[in-house]
Amino acid sequence: MRRVELPNDTIALARFLIGTVLVHDAPEGRVAGRIVETEAYLSHDPASHSFRGPTKRNASMFLGRGFAYVYRIYGTKLCLNVTSESPGIGAAVLLRALEPLEGVEIMQARREGAALRELARGPGRLTEALGVSADVDGADLCKRGTLWLAASLTSAGVIGRSTRIGLTKAAEDVLRFYERGNPYVSGPRWLSV
Repeated sequence: MRRVELPNDTIALARFLIGTVLVHDAPEGRVAGRIVETEAYLSHDPASHSFRGPTKRNASMFLGRGFAYVYRIYGTKLCLNVTSESPGIGAAVLLRALEPLEGVEIMQARREGAALRELARGPGRLTEALGVSADVDGADLCKRGTLWLAASLTSAGVIGRSTRIGLTKAAEDVLRFYERGNPYVSGPRWLSV
């Protein structure tokens, strides 16, 4: 996917990414999944890591649109975001869930015992299934490299919208997007109707 194809607006990018494909060319082989759920984190958003400005931890959020921002939550899980604004503006789209497409057996080995539906359903599971490490923080997702975005061969279905999941700050903001009816979407069912 070329950078020029990505909207230069966080909310627009969060919607746009639904149905696109995330590819990780790992040493074990290629794994890929169709993005079915995202959340937008704006520069003025108190729930965003960029709210107080750039730091060593969030520096990649300020690179411009189309780069990976990877961070650790709960001390153990990683989350993957796509940066979403012009250089110097810290904003990103969290990738919350994927529909597995390629390398399913590799994902299953990484997430031993997980059902197909649960392989990449939720941001921590997504990075685990794809084998994403903190080393890809700042990677250009618009270039074919280890981790990259690709257009889908199928268009997204109807896109739903809701509040984001698991937040205490700005919890009422309707900045979560998902493909309606897709079984790989995470979160409680009532939030994905």
